[in-house]
Amino acid sequence: MSSDKKKILVVDDEESIHLLYREELEDEGYQVVSAMNGEDALKLFESEQPDLVILDINMPGMDGIEVLRQMKQMKPNVPVILSSAYPEYKQDLASWASDDYIVKSFNLDELKASVKRHLQKG
Repeated sequence: MSSDKKKILVVDDEESIHLLYREELEDEGYQVVSAMNGEDALKLFESEQPDLVILDINMPGMDGIEVLRQMKQMKPNVPVILSSAYPEYKQDLASWASDDYIVKSFNLDELKASVKRHLQKG
């Protein structure tokens, strides 16, 4: 049965975000894999074949916009939700290539609604 679970790749350099997202998304019935930086995220994106990606913008090394660009080149049909603590990035042209943009919050209702919406399209 577990193969029916949709797989979500969470990319964020904050451990607390990983723990929060994993707990909340696994409660919703998703399988969660996570990466702490862009390089690991791209490796997991290829090896794990996630159904959806939640991607932080501000990370050390390769930032989320660059990771997004490379992911969309590899697999344009995998939805990517950009997640940031900064609402002003929403105006950034590069973020428009993402499928959604969520401002980080400890209330994950908006994020979970976005995940559900994008996974039902597929």
